[in-house]
Amino acid sequence: MIDRKWIGHEVGASVLPIERGRLKFFARAIGETDPVYTDVSAAREAGYADLPAPPTFLFAAELDSGALFALLDRLGVPLGKVLHGEQRFEYLAPVVAGDTVTVSSRVADLYDKKNGALEFIEIESQAVNQHGTPVARLRSVTVVRH
Repeated sequence: MIDRKWIGHEVGASVLPIERGRLKFFARAIGETDPVYTDVSAAREAGYADLPAPPTFLFAAELDSGALFALLDRLGVPLGKVLHGEQRFEYLAPVVAGDTVTVSSRVADLYDKKNGALEFIEIESQAVNQHGTPVARLRSVTVVRH
């Protein structure tokens, strides 16, 4: 069982430069066909300063930082026992190419179900841009199978 002392633990900040090429690649990878995500002119015509980040991009970018994997290691959770359980996003402002987003995360809750056969790690994250403007709140649940 994961020690409940980790509830409230600050995972640390992940700094994520938002690059055009990465946004286009991600949009194509998820099957996004709206040109606002791949064509700068279309994005600007839609009112964005540059290409906007597709809706789930911040989670993928945060994963790249390795912060979640470092947390799982600290908690003693083997990656082979992990399932992605849930992801939620609340957007507060657009994230566009050229921004630098800092995501700060903390363990919001740890709980189990099925008499400990499944444990749940709930992580809440706040994302701000290079101006200190909040751009998103994220919540993820990681499931650990025992």
